[in-house]
Amino acid sequence: MGQTLRVNLDERSYDICIEHGCLSAIGSLLSPLKLGKRCVVITNEVVKQWYLEPVMKSLRDSGYTAESYILPDGEQTKSLSWLEQIFHKMLEMRLDRKSFVVALGGGVVGDLAGFAAASYMRGIPFVQVPTTLLSQVDSSVGGKTGVNLREGKNLIGAFYQPKRVIIDPKVLNTLDIRELRAGFSEVIKYGVIYDAGFFSFLEKNLSAVFQLEPDVIEYVIARSCAIKAEVVEQDEQESGLRAILNFGHTVGHALESITSYGTYVHGEAVAIGMITACTLGERVAGFSPDQSAQVRRLIERSGLPSRVPVGIPNEQIIEYMRRDKKVQDDTIRFVLPKRIGEVSVVGSVTISEIEFALDANR
Repeated sequence: MGQTLRVNLDERSYDICIEHGCLSAIGSLLSPLKLGKRCVVITNEVVKQWYLEPVMKSLRDSGYTAESYILPDGEQTKSLSWLEQIFHKMLEMRLDRKSFVVALGGGVVGDLAGFAAASYMRGIPFVQVPTTLLSQVDSSVGGKTGVNLREGKNLIGAFYQPKRVIIDPKVLNTLDIRELRAGFSEVIKYGVIYDAGFFSFLEKNLSAVFQLEPDVIEYVIARSCAIKAEVVEQDEQESGLRAILNFGHTVGHALESITSYGTYVHGEAVAIGMITACTLGERVAGFSPDQSAQVRRLIERSGLPSRVPVGIPNEQIIEYMRRDKKVQDDTIRFVLPKRIGEVSVVGSVTISEIEFALDANR
């Protein structure tokens, strides 16, 4: 059937197109935008094998001069050194302000390609074509772009909105089960922070989600994107409400950084972070233990990790949390559930309360 959602941000507004099989029609989907006729498709080695050829064919058939740039797969690619390599490729292609970037891949490709587009010649248009569940429901929508540093995740970046997001749920058929689970972690997040009814839907339809039943997976993607769009429309640059999207990410980002992005994929770390935040919510925000157990149950039924690793001391996790860009006045802010479907941002959490929550989930 297909759905189109609108992200309303004044002159930065754009559509999210969700339809099975739309990847091979990308050229005609972009033509009405009048982005210019030259583009670079940035992807990685894994996605290239499956989807680069149909995307390039569709672009060229629609009259675009398109070249590709292939990145290695993995979070380690999201770095300043790879960003520089992309700039060299764009200069070699003689891209100008009437050119555009296509980000074909998961969150790493989207964040890196988006930041390259935001920075090159002070900004050229870009289009998100996410190929993982995580990027389809989260990182491709909302305009966050950036790279990691050794000191922490996403410390260098910009808010830069795409001109269009094109989501083909069919590409999930080639996605590794671990990556599918990791993406579902962010889907669970939307239910906890914003929509109790959606959370219940996920509990009841879990097997259909992982079997990628077309109607179910399309609804899951569309509802997740709609929730994120609603939040971003009200707070584009994370000065208030948008902070709720960081539920599970305070501990999650710390675990990713400590393990040098080699132990957990993003959604796995967020799953552990969400359960830790639920425990903290019981202590600080009046979250009921029954609902906390419900969240843990759904995470564990999804095959996601739920325990803080024993080998990482609390002090190290807390030290990395202090480096997070969301820290204000040396206060670690947590997004904590009050009930399923509603959260609040709490900045008055003590170190002993954080340590209790970490220990309770080991």
